[in-house]
Amino acid sequence: MALARHKLDSGWTFREGGSSSAEDWLPVEKVPSQVHLDLLANNRIADPFIDLNELSVRWIAEKDWIYRVQFKKPADLTAQGSVTTDLIFEGLDTFATVSLNGAEVLKADNMFLSYRVDISSLLKDDNLLEITFDSAMLRGRQLVEEHSHEHTFYVRQTEVSRVPVRKAQYNWGWDWGPILMTAGPWRPVYLEQYVSRIDDVWVHCEVSEDLKTCSGRVFAKVACVESEPVTVSLSLNGNRVWEKDFPVNADGLATGDFHIENPELWYPFGYGPQTRYELTATLSTRDKKSKLIGFRRSELIQEKDEFGKSFYFRINGQDVFAGGSCWIPTDSFLSQISAQRYHDWMKLMVEGNQHMLRIWGGGIYEDDALFDACDELGVLVWHDFQFACASYPTYPSYLESVEEEARQNLRRLRSHPSLVIWAGNNEDYQVQERYHLDYDYEGDKDPQSWLKSSFPARYTYEYLLPKIVKEEDPFMVYHPSSPWGDGKHTTDKTVGDIHQWNLWHGAMNRYQETFMLSGRFISEFGMEAYPHLETIRGSVQDPQQQYPGSMMMDFRNRAIDHERRMVTYVAENFQIKYDLPSYTHLTQIVQAEAMSFAYKTWRREWGKPGARQCGGVLVWQLNDCWPTMSWAVVDYYLVKKPAFYAMAHALKPLAVGISRTYHEWTAGHSDPTLPFRDTKFDLWIVSSRPESVQVEISVRFISIRNGGDVQPPLKLTTITAQANSTTEILKDNAVTAGDPELSDTTRPFNLSKYDPYIIHAVVKAGDTVIASDVSWPQPPKYLDFSSRGVKFKALSATKLVISAARPVKGLVFEETRATKLSDNGFDLVPGEEKVVEVTGVGLDSLFYTYIGAPKGSLEVSVSA
Repeated sequence: MALARHKLDSGWTFREGGSSSAEDWLPVEKVPSQVHLDLLANNRIADPFIDLNELSVRWIAEKDWIYRVQFKKPADLTAQGSVTTDLIFEGLDTFATVSLNGAEVLKADNMFLSYRVDISSLLKDDNLLEITFDSAMLRGRQLVEEHSHEHTFYVRQTEVSRVPVRKAQYNWGWDWGPILMTAGPWRPVYLEQYVSRIDDVWVHCEVSEDLKTCSGRVFAKVACVESEPVTVSLSLNGNRVWEKDFPVNADGLATGDFHIENPELWYPFGYGPQTRYELTATLSTRDKKSKLIGFRRSELIQEKDEFGKSFYFRINGQDVFAGGSCWIPTDSFLSQISAQRYHDWMKLMVEGNQHMLRIWGGGIYEDDALFDACDELGVLVWHDFQFACASYPTYPSYLESVEEEARQNLRRLRSHPSLVIWAGNNEDYQVQERYHLDYDYEGDKDPQSWLKSSFPARYTYEYLLPKIVKEEDPFMVYHPSSPWGDGKHTTDKTVGDIHQWNLWHGAMNRYQETFMLSGRFISEFGMEAYPHLETIRGSVQDPQQQYPGSMMMDFRNRAIDHERRMVTYVAENFQIKYDLPSYTHLTQIVQAEAMSFAYKTWRREWGKPGARQCGGVLVWQLNDCWPTMSWAVVDYYLVKKPAFYAMAHALKPLAVGISRTYHEWTAGHSDPTLPFRDTKFDLWIVSSRPESVQVEISVRFISIRNGGDVQPPLKLTTITAQANSTTEILKDNAVTAGDPELSDTTRPFNLSKYDPYIIHAVVKAGDTVIASDVSWPQPPKYLDFSSRGVKFKALSATKLVISAARPVKGLVFEETRATKLSDNGFDLVPGEEKVVEVTGVGLDSLFYTYIGAPKGSLEVSVSA
């Protein structure tokens, strides 16, 4: 018989543990689910995403919960003695005792594991399946107490009970998310019946350096097979290109050599096609398993150079600047994330020219749907193992669970071509540094001694995990941690990756100082901003609380000292307005400016082959797990903040950048007129294109006061933008415009004679504009933004033309879930029209504002 699957997704009920009344059983709409969702659906709790309601549901964390379902033996489950019936849980959250018809069949203690139980001998015509979920918070506290004699549980972020529990760590809360301790069958539950079964089929192979062959071994893992061979085949576009039969050994493994000529390769988007083959294993007519796989040659290039040691990715022989984002779980309730929602998120990555997604170590081993989308769309994935911001233990039962967790998830994800690197953890070596735990990278190379040290998790990250990766996915790149570089301090800018948190956290550097903050690969940095007003008003629903600094608004933002940091960055750069629409806009422009400065500055350091000073930049963070104010550049509802568009511009396949000489303006005895007196600027192009491009560049210098040109434009013709490199065009080029009197430091600086200007560069290939950039005097708060003369004109029902008489900074349309825009958060330049495509809403329903606008929310008035 062929394998049959029967879902157990309906008919469930649940109740709090310890309750004895039959009336306490409540219906579960569907499984997968988690307890908060079921309590909410039964009107037993308020929505924790709204107002202060999260506080009123924290009691759930310290309760046990019971789920059960009654089901009949499916009609096609025969009584044949050779037939096996398995009960499969793809995920149980977290400490679960499972019984079938009164017999205990499973005890689970790891959210990241799937479980398969043979229930053939227990199955009846009518069956009762029951799962008791213990409180993970209480069990975590017990484990800390039980093992405190052998390990010190240091923790950054939330309470220590999370550390010994193999559960999504962000459930305990984080500095961007709520405390929502979930429980329940969070991934599918079903029965499988079979005579024989194919567990998995996969290939360990390497594409040759010349990209002309792909060689290795193919594997199929089967169950309940004695003598029948397995047929493994490979197809492309429905055409079979390779096929072989393999015998099955006593361990149920079939394996043999694999080799194909001239493979069609998988590339990240913009570098080539996302070709995928279908790999299939077949057991006669009884079972068949297929998956889509891709072939690519993936390398992490770490070579000594003039800057230290490089850190960048090379895919199929092409160096790839890894501009992108970090990813947190995209919902506090994981069971309600659909495959379509994952796909929509990954489409945003492509729309934003973002080539790499880093899956952070305090969430989950992400869903197959996310990786399917990345494979399809060409997004590279960096995945942390699930450890974050703590000193994790290594007692034997814990390590056994971690090993099984690592093996299961490596096996599940190893066939995805988008996945190019595993990192051991997130920031655990920073915990080692903070608490001065034992770590002698060069002097102590004995893994057994690490287990006896005050930092035993080194054993996990530098011995156990790399060993498992090598065994399960031998051509995969492994990196001990993020950040990490050859055992040096995690802030070392010459090696490995760094988390650059001297923006926002730490020294709170100005975003104009990003040129001082670079590294070989920046795998975290960020700047907070409010989401758009619809999201704010939907989560803070009390109108009396809808203002910056209200109790509910403060509660909504979980970043430490968020208000003092946010207002500092706003006040440093812009004139403060504190009504909700205006302040929302100001925070969004601060974030967008920080992204623009960072991505332009650090991508400039992509350099050229052999001199890749910076190999990638990943913002913290792409997304949110609930409606909030955070570092996310897209909010919980997939509504983009202006920063998203700023990144998209800086990461275009060919981008132009302008930078002026930086001078401090509020540090001690700094001279605030220096930014005005110093007229030097740099101009460069950075390209990811595989070929050189001939371009023309025009540079205008435009008065902010009156919109006129303060000096004739520069015309730079026959410029060659070098392939996949940075091309420096101008260095310390001085602008001659301005009153000579202003440069005389022996005379008082006459502000009335100072005519500040923007520098606007446009790059064309033929008649096509392919890139542009605008550089403003810093800080913008010193500038007069009155009387900008902004006008709107409709080209069609979905095309809006915006123009201005004088330069405009940070024009932002209020986005909603229905609104789709081709651009937002942009500057306007006199003499040029900005065309924005608008879908989902009418042009006359739009609201907007800009720096210096009379109000924080203005209605768009469209002329025909």
